[in-house]
Amino acid sequence: MNKLTPLKVIPSLISLAITLIIWFVIPVPEGVTPEAWHLLALFVGTIAAIIGKAMPIGAVSIVALALVAVTGVTNPTSTKGAITDALSGFSNDLIWLIGISIMVSMSLNKTGLGARIGYYFISLFGKHTLGIAYSLAIAETVLAPVTPSNTARGGGIIHPIMRSISDSFGSKADDGTTKKIGRYLSLVNYNINPITSAMFITATAPNPLIVSLIAAGTASAFELTWGMWAIAAFVPALVSLIVMPLIIYFIYPPEIKVTPNAPNFAKQRLQELGAISLPEFITLGVFALLLMMWAGVPAMIFGNTFAINPTTAALIGLAILLSTGVLSWDDVLKNKGAWDTVVWFAALVMMATYLGKLGLIKWLSMTVGGSIEQMGISWIGGMLILVLVYVYSHYFFASTTAHITAMFAAFFAAGLALGVPPMLLGLTLAFSSSLMMSLTHYGTGTAPIIFGSGYATLGEWWKVGFIMSIVNLIIWLTLGSMWWKYLGYW
Repeated sequence: MNKLTPLKVIPSLISLAITLIIWFVIPVPEGVTPEAWHLLALFVGTIAAIIGKAMPIGAVSIVALALVAVTGVTNPTSTKGAITDALSGFSNDLIWLIGISIMVSMSLNKTGLGARIGYYFISLFGKHTLGIAYSLAIAETVLAPVTPSNTARGGGIIHPIMRSISDSFGSKADDGTTKKIGRYLSLVNYNINPITSAMFITATAPNPLIVSLIAAGTASAFELTWGMWAIAAFVPALVSLIVMPLIIYFIYPPEIKVTPNAPNFAKQRLQELGAISLPEFITLGVFALLLMMWAGVPAMIFGNTFAINPTTAALIGLAILLSTGVLSWDDVLKNKGAWDTVVWFAALVMMATYLGKLGLIKWLSMTVGGSIEQMGISWIGGMLILVLVYVYSHYFFASTTAHITAMFAAFFAAGLALGVPPMLLGLTLAFSSSLMMSLTHYGTGTAPIIFGSGYATLGEWWKVGFIMSIVNLIIWLTLGSMWWKYLGYW
């Protein structure tokens, strides 16, 4: 204990000042209860602390839980009721779905299966640089349903493969040779991540939060299942994954366009990994079982009596991995990311839920919706404005979780007030919540890892990110909305 690591002073003072100003200085608007306004003060202060990185997000969330309980903003008449409300987020099954799924995904790295999958696709399609790019995209897409940490997937599994391929062609970050192939592959490596994160509820941690917010915003009239989400994302995601490597190839073409040695390099790495092991077989079997349960296959075959809750399915998968020894209990205990996610997720979901219950979200949505309605534009134009503001405000956020928690519910409710079909609005905002990750080198956890490897300059990164944000929005707003209409979602 010779060295303490307390909260950072300046970000903490800023977040405290914001909280106190909202609580004591700004008058409570007409139509809003004092409890709702005070919870908003705590909520905005929490988001400011997360953005400013006053402490790690889990630690900030613990402080937020304590403040909600001690101030009694959700239940002024009962201290027991207040702490029950503060801890209510831990009973949300979607929170545990992500935490347990992160634990399950540890088996990809531990067994070497993740790397094997990546090198396997490069051995098949890696004769050209574009082929390598598509191999990385296919590999990450295969891993996406069972890796709720987009950072672990794009930065921890795919990025080392991308770097080894780049290095094998003499394209390194520290000797001016990035234009050979490294710059191109690193930009592709990153821009795969937002697309795959949008494809499945279990592909990134905030997605279940979005499901909860959509259900809460429509009084549970619209609840997205794992299968509904995956089917809705399939067509626009497929087009985005096909188009993205081509666009980056056009913007920053690699000097090396033909890579005849890449398949041999990948095969050599596969040989080093050896024959597929029993733990890898078990992991493959568990992932196949999870996908079937998440997609609702048992219910389709045997009827609704055999429907399995997604979180229950994740628990079954983790139980199998623990029982077979693929994962040990120590592995689970040491996975700080999983437990950290459960804590901050529970705190933010709780605060967002009670902002809705106390009427703050409805008031805010009516205010925003009224402002747009005064412009005299249709609900289509209103939705477009909401989506663009929502996406490009991500320049001000270093966390998709903070961004979604701060803005999704209000923008969803505002769109509903404008008359936008609920599922069209919900899906558009939901998928945009991942696609906006492309914008900056700090927009999500994967970005600093890949940008930090030094293959692309800041200007190159932001240029490609902005262009891809436009391309992806066009694809998902046009083709996506037509696909969802065909599916009968709206």
